[in-house]
Parts: sequence; structure tokens; C-alpha cells
Amino acid sequence: MYLAKVVGTVVSTSKDERLVGFKLLLTRRIDNAGAANGQPEVCVDTVGAGSGETVIVTKGSSARFAADRQGAPLDATIVGIVDSVEIDQE
Repeated sequence: MYLAKVVGTVVSTSKDERLVGFKLLLTRRIDNAGAANGQPEVCVDTVGAGSGETVIVTKGSSARFAADRQGAPLDATIVGIVDSVEIDQE
């Protein structure tokens, strides 16, 4: 799992039938300072996240399990909305 920022939405009227009913959001991983970095990634939203929110993303078989669609062709699922992050300074 990793933290990401929701940077947009994805609308797809023509898609695999196993993805019908899912809200798709565009996310980017964030670093320790909370800044978005890396390439944008399409994620299935299972928690009602919105644009600009920090979210928890899971990938791979865990993503399919979290979305309760074992046979669906998805690789990343938003499983939580983050309220705050505390990083201990050493």
C-alpha cells in the first residue's frame, strides 16, 4: 500500500463489463512532504474519495480483493481516505 493524491477523474463509457459500476479516479503517489510525484495511475474508488484528497492505494491481487471483484482487470484500488499523517523525525 502507499499514499497518493487524487488528481482527477476518469470517465469511460466503453469498458470491460467487470468494471461497470466502479468510479475511476486518477492518482499520483506522494512523498514524505505530501507532494505528488511519479506517473498518474487510474484507481478504482471503493470509499468515495474526491479530488485533492490523500488516499491509501493497494495494488495487485489485494486491489481485486478490496474491490470484491476477483476476476476484474484492475490493478489499483483506493481503500481509504487519509485524515492525517504523522512522520517521526529522527
